[in-house]
Amino acid sequence: MPYLRLQTSATLAAEDRAPVLRALSRAVAEILGKPERYMMVALEDGVPMAFAGEDAPCAYLELKSIGLPRHRTEELSAALCGLVEKHLGVPAERTYIEFTDLERDLFGWNRRTFAR
Repeated sequence: MPYLRLQTSATLAAEDRAPVLRALSRAVAEILGKPERYMMVALEDGVPMAFAGEDAPCAYLELKSIGLPRHRTEELSAALCGLVEKHLGVPAERTYIEFTDLERDLFGWNRRTFAR
């Protein structure tokens, strides 16, 4: 059930959004070893943002997952920063990523939680 949310001040053309979503979905699912069919990605571009007091392009990502392995966050950070830089032109030094490991009983799907 990994969920990745990307907010960025960069603006994408409508036709460029789907390839970015697919690339992010595929990369996270692969690194986490989870089926991509459970992966959800949200992209919010053109968000008014400032980083270090400047309005140059920047990005904020949130990755939430049940059983998020702490020993993989460096790898995830490198992959996500690389994809954001490649697809959006946002430098890694202007990107923050928040990782959250969720408890199974605190996340719902399909009228139940993942506790069962």
